[in-house]
Amino acid sequence: MAICTAPVLVVGAGPTGMIAALTLAQNNVPVRIIEKEPQHRRGQRGAAIQPRTFDIFHILHVPEIHERATPFLPLQEHNRGSLEPLKTFSMVDYTEPTPAIPYYNPKFMGQPTLEAIVREHLAKLGCTVELGTQLISFTQDDKCVRAKVVKHCGDEGEEVEENIEAAYLISADGARGMTRKQLGLTFLGTTRIQDFILIGDIRLKAKDLDRNYWHVFGRMSHDGISLRPTDELGKDGWRMIISGRTTDLEGLIHDREAFVNCIHDFIGLGDGVKVKEVMWASEFRPNMRTVDKFGVGRIFVAGDAAHVHSLAGGQGMNSSVQDALNLAWKVALVYKGFSSASLLDTYTAERLPVIAEMLGYTTEMHKLMFEEPGTGHPPRSTSTADNGNSKNVQSDLERAMRRGKNMYMLGVNYRTSPIVIDDSAVPATQDAYGDIQEGILRAGDRAPDAPGLVPVITPNRSPHHFSNGSQSAVSLQSGIVGSTRMFDIFASTHHTAIIFTPALVVPFVQSILETLQRVVSKELVRRLVVLPGPSSEPDGHVESRKFSEEDQTIGVEVLVDQAGHAYREYIVEEQETKVVVVRPDGVVGAVVRGVKGLEQYFEGVFGKKGGDVCHGCSTDLTRT
Repeated sequence: MAICTAPVLVVGAGPTGMIAALTLAQNNVPVRIIEKEPQHRRGQRGAAIQPRTFDIFHILHVPEIHERATPFLPLQEHNRGSLEPLKTFSMVDYTEPTPAIPYYNPKFMGQPTLEAIVREHLAKLGCTVELGTQLISFTQDDKCVRAKVVKHCGDEGEEVEENIEAAYLISADGARGMTRKQLGLTFLGTTRIQDFILIGDIRLKAKDLDRNYWHVFGRMSHDGISLRPTDELGKDGWRMIISGRTTDLEGLIHDREAFVNCIHDFIGLGDGVKVKEVMWASEFRPNMRTVDKFGVGRIFVAGDAAHVHSLAGGQGMNSSVQDALNLAWKVALVYKGFSSASLLDTYTAERLPVIAEMLGYTTEMHKLMFEEPGTGHPPRSTSTADNGNSKNVQSDLERAMRRGKNMYMLGVNYRTSPIVIDDSAVPATQDAYGDIQEGILRAGDRAPDAPGLVPVITPNRSPHHFSNGSQSAVSLQSGIVGSTRMFDIFASTHHTAIIFTPALVVPFVQSILETLQRVVSKELVRRLVVLPGPSSEPDGHVESRKFSEEDQTIGVEVLVDQAGHAYREYIVEEQETKVVVVRPDGVVGAVVRGVKGLEQYFEGVFGKKGGDVCHGCSTDLTRT
């Protein structure tokens, strides 16, 4: 492909588009993001945020999302018209965060709140969403994408056409967007015609309806309504889902009186409930579909533009954010001429297996939620529980709503990616949507966090004195003064090469640093040496580590794993030497024990080093 210095065009300003734009902007890639709607979208929509997505927001330096998101509430199921709970249960069990997994519990945040937070971060980087701007058509060649957009300006809605030349186009314009169709991508899957659902945000005056619970009245597989309280909509705000097999719901949202009556009837509490306002509502007929590839040439699809599925499982927005980051860091490298355009082919290679497995999981969860059990047993419980302990028996709703930890997405991996390198003799046998495997870390896996890393040598600075210290002040995360953590080192703007070694002045360290110098530009990789923590003496005294003048001239960051978390989570023995390379998306790109594997990984991502960097160039370069 030839040189193109035009901006990257992102179409659609939902979470997918904005995470793509934010990643590009953080990498100093010029970007424009357009949104056809004249106002920022309303509606809670995909409100469940999974732990893996919180990892991503940390890497992107957007901490407010986790800080402001709210925990999952326990569910109460009721007969229609009754506040008496038939069963109260948790959708997920609380898990105590660990050093490797600081965000171990899913939370809720409506998309309008999430999007507003990301927009603030985008604005700080000089990028704003262009509202009322719709993509009409596009063409592409080996030089660039030429897109025609229409802007709706002023109160009169005057239409102004603009032709935009873009280096790349990222389509995040949803399932109904035109990009996928014009590219001719196959949208494989099925439509659940029989499962018509209404979703919306409402304000209720509801006497004795406890806001400490998520309520379900009736059966979602028959006629039922789900009400989840959220203060994002106000102190009387609720996220609503209605499913009706015996009630015709189609077109109901266009008749406000009929819609309000339907909500009222489905809850069945008579004058005890009053619908004060329908803030937003939408019709939803589940589709389970995915494209056969995620891009053509310079144009890519992500999020709902690439795959759609049931709302069951809370995977959609999270998968979309992962799409966006996976694609955007690669586009940034190719745009700036550091990598060959062939790197972009790995977007499909890595994400398609993940999405295919995700569709399988969410489809099965949808069936549990919205299909009749068909076994003839009582609708509320799998047993009549003659022993009087009926509340300990799992109901149909509980079976449908309980979530396993694979839905946390911590085990989502790219082990079969063509660019990850693992010189372990153990084959990478793990589903793309697998569970976290304790004591195992392979290339393609999520990179774990590790707090308690104490800097002892920083290039161009005087060395730090490291001792067990009798310091009393401690950091909240690690309990160690002046320490850092892996998640604060990772970023969307660079790879991180972590060199685990028992000592600095050893041939292994020198050979690794020389290899890194030879195969990849310094600005693209943050280099770290991590030493094991100080050993304990029999009397409990922790031995201080001293560094020679030769140590201090190493020219790379040196950290001591005082808490031992890094060596434990990255599966490194105290006297072992190993290199782990973490990509800009927080994924382990390589696990190697020598220079050959290191060369192989970086040449796969950047090509063979040589010549000058060609910024803005997307040719098949031989220069990193």
